[in-house]
Amino acid sequence: MLALLCGGQGALSDKIFDLVADQPAAKSIFAAATACLGEDPREFVRTLNAEQLSENHASQVLTVTSALAIHACIADLLTEETAVTGYSVGEMAAWSIAGIWTADEALRLTNIRARLMESATEPDGRLGYIRGLNRTAIELLLAKHRCEIAIRNPDLLFVVGGVERDVIALCDEAAGAGARTGLLAVKIASHTTRLAKACKPLQQALDASSDAAVAGQRVLLAGGDGERIFSVAGATVKLANQVAHPIDWAATLDALTELGVTEVLDLGPGHALAEMMRASQPSTRCYAADGFRTIEGLRNWVASK
Repeated sequence: MLALLCGGQGALSDKIFDLVADQPAAKSIFAAATACLGEDPREFVRTLNAEQLSENHASQVLTVTSALAIHACIADLLTEETAVTGYSVGEMAAWSIAGIWTADEALRLTNIRARLMESATEPDGRLGYIRGLNRTAIELLLAKHRCEIAIRNPDLLFVVGGVERDVIALCDEAAGAGARTGLLAVKIASHTTRLAKACKPLQQALDASSDAAVAGQRVLLAGGDGERIFSVAGATVKLANQVAHPIDWAATLDALTELGVTEVLDLGPGHALAEMMRASQPSTRCYAADGFRTIEGLRNWVASK
């Protein structure tokens, strides 16, 4: 089985739409994103620097736009049962790809999600990463520096969140203990209790959305823990709470393997999810959309499945 992975916020560039910028199938996706950004996303990414692109609202909308645009260009080829899941805001794209929302609705709700997170967060939030320390060592540092685990990834890679100065201090001490550390571009403590105020209004927006059943031939897994989602009823609570609760992406990757997934396509942006799946499940064949030079090459690969 093939699985589609929808990426989260990360390092964006002016090249994220190059593969699909001129594709008719993606035209409606770009139009929906324009309504959220106030400018065509293909132009938007060319007028801002990397720091501006990492701003929370723009980053969330661009991230979901990228995954949906690539999916739109291969959707007609996905005739067999296909799994789909998303990392952080990528889960918004995953729900659309699974048939629950139209692309327009997914982007509208992503816009709301980003705005609610910005209004709920406390100032000076930041995410950082620590690779190479076990959970026990991480938790001791978290308690000392008043931070929280935001995402658990495979290969002892943890994303941590809190006040920026505390995240920096935590990363510095972890580096002194032999870990690889650094700050992420995201300047908001996503998936920590600092965003708790966003959960209820986001759930209300999700519950009021225009939705449908999970499409036939689609298997949707929650990005937070890998649980299979059979219907929207009840699932919106988990999706809304995701913004203020830690994500166990390692468990999600394990769930894909248990489901029988043998190949994954990382829709991006970037290729971080393909790399994590490769490290976690070496027997799974992993590919990233941004590794293809043309949309024809990507379509040919998908058609060969």
